[in-house]
Amino acid sequence: MAAVDRNAAALGVPRAQLMESSGHAVGRAVKRVADPGASVAIVAGRGNNGGDAFAAARFLDDYAVSVSLLGRPESINDRISRANWDALQAGGYDTTTVRDAHALALDDPDVVVDALLGTGISGPPREPEATAIERINATDAPTVAVDVPSGLDADTGATPGSAVDADRVVTFHDTTPGLADHDHVTVADIGIPEAAETVVGPGDLLGVDRDPHGHKGDAGSVLVIGGGPYTGAPALCAQAALRAGADLVRLAVPDAVAAEVQGFDETFIVDSVVGTRLVEEHVPDLLARAEDADAVVIGPGLGDADTTQAAVAAFLAAFEGRAVVDADALTAVPDVETDATLVCTPHRGELQAMGGPTVDGSQPSRDAVEGFAAELGQTLLVTGARDVLSDGDTTRVNRSGTPGMTVGGTGDVLAGTAAAMLATQPPIQAASAAAYATGGAGERAAEARGHGLLATDICDALPAAIWGGQDA
Repeated sequence: MAAVDRNAAALGVPRAQLMESSGHAVGRAVKRVADPGASVAIVAGRGNNGGDAFAAARFLDDYAVSVSLLGRPESINDRISRANWDALQAGGYDTTTVRDAHALALDDPDVVVDALLGTGISGPPREPEATAIERINATDAPTVAVDVPSGLDADTGATPGSAVDADRVVTFHDTTPGLADHDHVTVADIGIPEAAETVVGPGDLLGVDRDPHGHKGDAGSVLVIGGGPYTGAPALCAQAALRAGADLVRLAVPDAVAAEVQGFDETFIVDSVVGTRLVEEHVPDLLARAEDADAVVIGPGLGDADTTQAAVAAFLAAFEGRAVVDADALTAVPDVETDATLVCTPHRGELQAMGGPTVDGSQPSRDAVEGFAAELGQTLLVTGARDVLSDGDTTRVNRSGTPGMTVGGTGDVLAGTAAAMLATQPPIQAASAAAYATGGAGERAAEARGHGLLATDICDALPAAIWGGQDA
């Protein structure tokens, strides 16, 4: 939902408007369980669902509303939630800041609104939230939970620690798996357009946030298998994977071109294989190297020799990890039975060469791509003026990019970016983030350079597109 909120904002629906609609929905839920004049105790945390509850208070002027904020107002972690808290102060509402949950006084209300913890929480609640949950459960009043009952895992429905025993739950736009067994769930329409889920946007970059307490390797390692006839393609792919956040990137290229590939960037770790191109004899060694990688890219610069195609097929047949398949390696995918998890990145010509649908115009049919992805049992990222992505179930469109991205090498940048994402994210999320980031990098590069882009310009713009583009 955090991603959908940001994507909606990028489509012109402000997040402040969505929070206002959410607050109105919570207010309606309260009115269903209590008559005007009843006392309503709102217990809120410092996240977005706390902000929804702050907004709800303004829709309950016919009630005796009190708002208890667990924590310091300056620690509210969202500017729109903070604005709604400030609006309560300016409007003279009954608000209390609770530093110690043991001091939380609910005074026998007629209704309690639980807005402590939202959908992004997993594991048992910590203090002071754990004690606040106990205080809420100790009341005899019906409880209305915002998003999910605090302490419940929104993905699984598990309650690893204390959890609010909510009588009603108000969630927004769509339900979550963890609420499947709850009897009274209201899914409120808050005005999020369908395109916020079907069109890739800045919210899809949330999954690549770096942990400030992370360690070397946490952001993933990538192995690039490529080169032979061509040297620039694997180098661009490796550079993109690094620029997109992978902690470690290794290249497996034929030793005939290893020195040339190494010369592109002193940060590369090049482990060559004997010969001038990839052949089946290399596969056992490559499989052993791939065991140490979180994601593999196979294809950039390999060429289409029959012996190389046989090697690609043998690798994919034996590989059980995650891989991005690009360029000349793509044609091996339909005829190979594999336990690997693949993200395939064809342009429309390569899609047809794989046995996929014919593309008329600049964008393939969403239904056709979805059907072919389902047939393959893999994720497709079909590039074009508008990219179409599907895993056979979820199908999306990416609009970011610029006409200058038809320049050679852009596909190698996309493949490396996708591998960096695939190292830490599920396939369809990785493909979505990679498509949006690469397109955004192209847009930034075009703003700086105009026409005549180089693929290296796009690669260099990736960090700003990824970590500077989440609130676009």
